[in-house]
Amino acid sequence: MPKMKTNSSAKKRFSLTGTGKVKRKSAYKSHILTKKTTKQKRNLTHTAYVHESDMGNVKFMLCIGK
Repeated sequence: MPKMKTNSSAKKRFSLTGTGKVKRKSAYKSHILTKKTTKQKRNLTHTAYVHESDMGNVKFMLCIGK
C-alpha cells in the first residue's frame, strides 16, 4: 500500500494545534477591502477553528489519523 499524499492546498491553509484542533484563517480578507468597514477587516484578522462537521474532511486532506 503506497503512502497517502497530503493535499498541498490544505497544508498551506490549515495548521494543527497541540490539542488536535485545526486552525484556519477567516475568509473575505484578501480583496475588495474598500467597501468593508475597518471593524469588519479587524475582526476578520483573527484565526478560528475548523467546525466539527468539516473536521473529518480536513484531517483526511492533511493525512491525520481520526
